[in-house]
Amino acid sequence: MRARDRKNHGAKPASRAAVASAPSPDVARSPEPEFALPPGLVMPTGKEVLGKCPPPLDEAAAIKPLDDPWRQWIVDNALRRCSADNMISTVAAAGFDPAQASGFIAALPHNPMYRAAERQRDRYERYARVMQNVQAVRESGDDYTRVERRAGLSRDEFIERYVRGCRPVVITDLARDWPAMKRWSFAEFKRRYGSMTVQVQAGRDRDDDYEINKVRLRHNTNFAAFLDRVATSDVTNDEYLTASNELLRRPEFAGLLEDVGPLPDYCDDQLRNSASLWVGPAGTRTPLHHDTLMLLHTQIVGRKRWRFVSPLSAPRLYNDFDVYSPVDFEALDLERFPEAANVAVLDVVVEPGETVFLPLAWWHQVTSLDKCISLSFTNLDVPNKFDFGHAPPA
Repeated sequence: MRARDRKNHGAKPASRAAVASAPSPDVARSPEPEFALPPGLVMPTGKEVLGKCPPPLDEAAAIKPLDDPWRQWIVDNALRRCSADNMISTVAAAGFDPAQASGFIAALPHNPMYRAAERQRDRYERYARVMQNVQAVRESGDDYTRVERRAGLSRDEFIERYVRGCRPVVITDLARDWPAMKRWSFAEFKRRYGSMTVQVQAGRDRDDDYEINKVRLRHNTNFAAFLDRVATSDVTNDEYLTASNELLRRPEFAGLLEDVGPLPDYCDDQLRNSASLWVGPAGTRTPLHHDTLMLLHTQIVGRKRWRFVSPLSAPRLYNDFDVYSPVDFEALDLERFPEAANVAVLDVVVEPGETVFLPLAWWHQVTSLDKCISLSFTNLDVPNKFDFGHAPPA
């Protein structure tokens, strides 16, 4: 869940359905990794499965010469230690020249760029093994997957145990005395701000990559009309007012922040510049990703289910693009993502009035169980700006 909109960088993947499975870094334990087949290709039972490849030919045609997209696909899968026979048969099934594919594969070990890529792969796998072994030690505790619920947290304990200890926690009393807990409702929002225009994400159900494409899905709408749609909707992820709307930066909505507080002493006084509003129906989802800062997220109305995954488990999350993972722990596809079976997930439902702390770089996937109003804020009184290699905002 994002406290602010971020600009993605790098080449965007074709679609979630086409994301290739990444190899297990533990080669000795899994010498023949499995990968997702492209649509329309079926491999015999018991054979290894390759990663994504360029689209097969739409209709029967003469054998075509091997092109650059297929060469890149071969290199990608060769680095994953996929067998030459399986790669060649897939190339041939798509209508391209298997002889050229065989020659290209045979020449790879003699290519200096490929040898450099192998060194980078081996370095990544060593890093991944270190992370996974440290994570195994952390998971050895009996209560590792339990998210603590705490009240009366002092500044020192919050910072030492949860911020520096890098672990999530649900704080049950942080918002206990907030006026928002009594005032905020869909009806009250409509009464106070119904005439305003707000920005939402719309059409999310029609886009598998709705979070990656959130800028494209921005839509301006009357706030009262949006609230009416939320109030009468069934379970859906199609329309959601999220942090990227920047609604609380607008002077006409400043009254909402007057309903927030007091804040604990581990927060500073910059709430206005760090708070974000979330409003949506039951069923709205935030896919698995990690943020680039830490935040607190308070449930005012309704419940949300949070699933957390340690940053040390990242090598098993197939993170091929920016801060996003294609793994869905609500519908786990182990054929596409077999390594996800080895990931420990912390699962907790956050109730109205409770606040969850999101530690730095923790992966999380969030689902609204009810119609929800939530507030996230990042004004922790600790350093909270970090470099994750993102391009600067436009």
